[in-house]
Amino acid sequence: MREAMTIRFLLDDEVVTIADADPTATLLDHLRYRLRRTGTKEGCAEGDCGACTVLLGEAAGETVAWRAVNACILFLPMVDGKAVMTVESLSRGGAPTPLQSCMARNGSSQCGFCTPGFVMSLHGRAIGAAGHDLPVADVIAGNLCRCTGYGPILAAAEETPPAPRDDRALAAALRDLRTDEATGWFAPRSVDDLAALLLERPDARLIAGATDVGLWVTKGLRDVGTPVFIGDIPELRTIQEDTAGVTLGAAVRYAEAHEALARLHPDLGELVRRIGGLQVRNAGTIGGNIANGSPIGDGPPALIALGASLVLRRGEQRRTLALEDYFLAYGKQDRAPGEFVERIHIPRPAPDAVIHISKLSRRFDSDISAVCGAFHLTMQDGIIAKARVAFGGMAATPRRAGGCEAALTGAPLSEDTIARAVAALNEDFDPLTDVRGSAAYRREAAGNLLWRLWHRERGEPVSVQALCG
Repeated sequence: MREAMTIRFLLDDEVVTIADADPTATLLDHLRYRLRRTGTKEGCAEGDCGACTVLLGEAAGETVAWRAVNACILFLPMVDGKAVMTVESLSRGGAPTPLQSCMARNGSSQCGFCTPGFVMSLHGRAIGAAGHDLPVADVIAGNLCRCTGYGPILAAAEETPPAPRDDRALAAALRDLRTDEATGWFAPRSVDDLAALLLERPDARLIAGATDVGLWVTKGLRDVGTPVFIGDIPELRTIQEDTAGVTLGAAVRYAEAHEALARLHPDLGELVRRIGGLQVRNAGTIGGNIANGSPIGDGPPALIALGASLVLRRGEQRRTLALEDYFLAYGKQDRAPGEFVERIHIPRPAPDAVIHISKLSRRFDSDISAVCGAFHLTMQDGIIAKARVAFGGMAATPRRAGGCEAALTGAPLSEDTIARAVAALNEDFDPLTDVRGSAAYRREAAGNLLWRLWHRERGEPVSVQALCG
């Protein structure tokens, strides 16, 4: 028997109350069909096109932290206690914003279907939302224009000045709206409460950003069972950096972790920059990307190569596990009933380590890997003392390439060594053929990523487009 849930959020300073809410109803559907906010469009229902982009705000001290998100895969419980801004919010005073006026003058809208989503992403940039310091093209990478009219949109964004908000009153209203009590449909407020709840309900479905689970509902029409929303648990949202490395709570979003991961190594930062569009990175979490066990998740191969480990918790018991040992088989992970990923630790690589991370996908922006390769070589006096090589898209799980590592270890970083390692790599995996690439393509591409490392270490130019395109 499920508990009833009452959800409350602020929409244009008014409290919206939803009694007895369906926990897997989406914000998009509620906006369009209940509140008649039809400016928010459904283009794909999978977080891929950005037509449904809205801004979501959370109290952050005396102000409000805004982020652009895809309303089509955002479940209603995930907006409880927050503020929502739609395209209709921008013209409440009866006049368009400077951004909207500039887009109109520049002819930035063609058929117009995608325009509200672009406006919301760029309005977020103007008010200082998460990712506002990224290049404009990165801010709208998660917004697709079916008429291919990006030039005027980019120009309008560049011409629009910043428009910071005074959100002190809104922050106070959000603090008054938020409670520390767990709500129905299970939204624990602490990691201890979560641990206790999962002992009682070990089959519950943990939901942090819903960038994967959302598609199970909108596309697969699946019943996710008992949902437990963990995205607002403070202990799971921590980022700690020290000389040993970076430790992330499992519910840290990719956008929040970007800078810390880029400081570990620029290739890791570049990989994160290409994980979905900004809306996806503003919702999707590091722990969720690991816990769902996808063989083509972008993050795990890089983290495996860097020697990442997990802290798993069940009740009061914790254990530490190397990330590569977490993935057992397709759809199966080393996680006991009632156990969950609590945090991830990524060691800081040595300054002279050779690290190369590449993602190959059919589309440069907002696409899942066909092959993702990560190489981490520890050098001593010109010899590869240790090699960690991991791939995604080459097997049923993200996995290390043992033969390739053996061929590299104890040898100089030379053309002959790379050739032997590529030959060994061909024996490490038996990839599948699917819509993203044939087995033959994946084998050849994986070897070419190793050759790319060789060329880059020799100082030869390697394009960014090739690295992640």
